[in-house]
Amino acid sequence: MSFLASAADAAYALIRPFVHASDGEAAHDLTLAALQPLPRARRALTSPALATELAGIAFPNPVGLAPGFDKDARVAHAMPHFGFGFVEVGTLTPLPQAGNPRPRLFRLVEDRAIINRMGFNNGGQESAAERIVRLRRYGLPVPLGINIGANKDSADRIADYAKGAAAMAPLADYLTVNISSPNTPGLRALQDRGALEALLDGVAAAQGDLAKPVFLKVAPDLEPADIDDIVAVAIDKGLAAIIVSNTTVERPALASRHAGEAGGLSGAPLASLALQRLRDFRAASGGRVPLIGVGGIATAGQAWDRIRAGASLVQLYSAMVYEGPGLAARIARGLEELAARDGFARVSDAVGTAG
Repeated sequence: MSFLASAADAAYALIRPFVHASDGEAAHDLTLAALQPLPRARRALTSPALATELAGIAFPNPVGLAPGFDKDARVAHAMPHFGFGFVEVGTLTPLPQAGNPRPRLFRLVEDRAIINRMGFNNGGQESAAERIVRLRRYGLPVPLGINIGANKDSADRIADYAKGAAAMAPLADYLTVNISSPNTPGLRALQDRGALEALLDGVAAAQGDLAKPVFLKVAPDLEPADIDDIVAVAIDKGLAAIIVSNTTVERPALASRHAGEAGGLSGAPLASLALQRLRDFRAASGGRVPLIGVGGIATAGQAWDRIRAGASLVQLYSAMVYEGPGLAARIARGLEELAARDGFARVSDAVGTAG
């Protein structure tokens, strides 16, 4: 782990009680403000055992930053300092939007979870693009994904995704089409087969000859028939990967006083559901579509379970609130140790080996 990641973990251990006692969104804003002045990362945490490839992209290690943390691409330059092998910014919409009314982010400390109903709040693609252009000019040692979405009041959401693909693909190593947020009314209906086919056709046409890899982010709250349809469309349209999964609207037994808040639940209570959905997508696809595991990952062991279940990469965000900013580095090094323990020369050799 880098000195910066270790120092950040030590500092966070001291201030964690104060952070958890404060407003969640205000604390996040302060975190971003603290990260912005950091120097650009020049190196990535990597090793021969950690390096992997997906969709023709070389990833120094398989642990990525999930979208939502850096919606407007303000701190992507700094995140490799903390061990991330790739960074995904967004969700970015064509036009700026304020999102849902506050409060809209709640820590469930007793459950090591978060509920959010942010509503794709962001400064819009044009503003983010200016920062990403500068980031690209000076370089980033890890792949950059850009997560695109539709404006809440859009009359044509498929057109919004096409606009996002046209604007952001030239700046991205990969695009993520996010149709899985529970906080934009009607958005998850785009997971239906006919709508999904039209959506992906629009995204492909908008890219033209550029054809950056497209990942699809899906919800965990799916029926078996939904999974079969999504996999069939993914194979037919040549999707580069499916990201499993976003937050859930389900509510397992929770101890926090915020348990009844509306929105998407992430963190520890999502872990078992997200792992099961990953297994479901692996079974439905027979390994023909690469998968990325997200949701409730807080330890190297949990990340290893996702990889053994079929994930080529993993992403995290919520767990950093409870485990500290050096979590990605600890998980990456832990994956290296687990691969060696189980007789794999590379972490990527273990993908899907759990059967």
